[in-house]
Amino acid sequence: MSGRISDVLLSNLNEFISEQMGLNFPKDRKRELAKKIESVSREFGFEDAESCITWLMSSTLTKEQVEILARHLTVGETYFYRDKKSFELMEEHILPELIRSYQKKQKRLRIWSAACSTGEEPYTIAIILSRLILDWRDWNITILATDINPKVLKKASEGVYTRWSFRDTPSWLKDGYFRSTKEGHFKILPHIKEMVTFSYLNLVEDTYPSLTTNTNAMDMILCRNVFIYFTPERVRKIVQRFHHCLVERGSLFVSATETSLASHPRFVMVNGSGTTYFKKEGKRAGKKSLKREESFSSRDVLTYPSPDKKFVSITPPSQPVSEPEIKVEVPQVIPQKSGEKPHTKESKKQPYEKAVMLYQQGRYGESAEILVELLSKNKRDTSVFPYGAGISFLIRSYANQGKLGEASTWCEKAIGVDKVNPGHHYLCSTILQEQGRIEDAIVSLKRALFLDPDFVLAYYSLGNIMLALGRLEESRKPFENALEILSTLPREKEIQESEGITAGRLMEIITSMVNMEILA
Repeated sequence: MSGRISDVLLSNLNEFISEQMGLNFPKDRKRELAKKIESVSREFGFEDAESCITWLMSSTLTKEQVEILARHLTVGETYFYRDKKSFELMEEHILPELIRSYQKKQKRLRIWSAACSTGEEPYTIAIILSRLILDWRDWNITILATDINPKVLKKASEGVYTRWSFRDTPSWLKDGYFRSTKEGHFKILPHIKEMVTFSYLNLVEDTYPSLTTNTNAMDMILCRNVFIYFTPERVRKIVQRFHHCLVERGSLFVSATETSLASHPRFVMVNGSGTTYFKKEGKRAGKKSLKREESFSSRDVLTYPSPDKKFVSITPPSQPVSEPEIKVEVPQVIPQKSGEKPHTKESKKQPYEKAVMLYQQGRYGESAEILVELLSKNKRDTSVFPYGAGISFLIRSYANQGKLGEASTWCEKAIGVDKVNPGHHYLCSTILQEQGRIEDAIVSLKRALFLDPDFVLAYYSLGNIMLALGRLEESRKPFENALEILSTLPREKEIQESEGITAGRLMEIITSMVNMEILA
């Protein structure tokens, strides 16, 4: 590969990938972009980078091209316990507080490692939780790890690492949670590996929060060393969506170099123990992003005399506060009809329309209050508002707040109102999964498929469950059925009950899972 890429062409390329992928390389990183695009050119089989750039910019990028560009243009290198201060803060303060809040109730904990790369970050979280919770097998713990690159997801799902992944990490981690292989590598213990679910997700294109992608009601989100590649507008939208994905008092962690990029009016910026993170704190987060110092008492600090010691002493947390009344723009859950004027804050709205708008803004608590009142006053009266859709929104509102008991109660009411509605059975299956009632969730999905043999999301969800249970052979058929149905639909068609996922996008997600060879 020879020849210098012109500044004009590099500038045009930067604008192109910014528009297509949301990535951004400012002037001070122009040479970095030039170096990275040369490696892209080699993978695409071009002898010079300028020809490759011209070819790429000649049309809209395909999914495969996006994945290749993302792999080369972003840094995927990581290691265990990277950013040690952040993990110490999580281990000694934040996670123990979450454990205290959940141990007497639903024993449920949900953490998302967004842009997880080769898996060191989510596995680190799994190891920490296995040390903090004596009876962790009795808990319903979700550690979701997503990335845009199927190749790194495949490596992550294998759980095999070289010594380089353990640089600057405590010695007990490698010795206590990995086993040496014949090749001189280190394979993570099965019980830690099983705690993490790896999944394909594009932070720029995909819809979240969503019950379909399991990105709702998160207690903690880690998205580090990612925002530096995105335009400020793209970062704002992603952070906004993360806010919707978190329960009240949920935490967002970014890298130290990204805190200014991730600052957002609906988060409180917290400084504690030498590191900074963001917290969703309801009305405490005003029109301007707040910053505060967090102090921790010695009572909150955990110490480990040896790797075998685990956290035992637990006390109740403080009560969460309510959600802020701040309007934001998010992808529509229910598409507007052609020619219909968008809702505005000033326009007069019927209660149901207002509830839907609040849901779309991530203000799930307020939406639920309106819907409960409507559903109580207008029992099964579809002339006032779409009763079945109202129940569906209410269930999702509760689920997105992590209020699974309320969601489950309304699931039963929904089925009582309309037993032959496959959407109700599917929605109930997602709640049952979050409650850890997997066999009941399978039954609900099979009922949905009995009522609608072409219910593609039910097949997709059933395949995911079987995959998570390690029943690989039983997962093949549901995925194959989903792909067969999707192949008959227009790519742009929105999938029933998916909250915005199109047929083409779901097909790509399933295909990416197959490409990861998880099913092989």
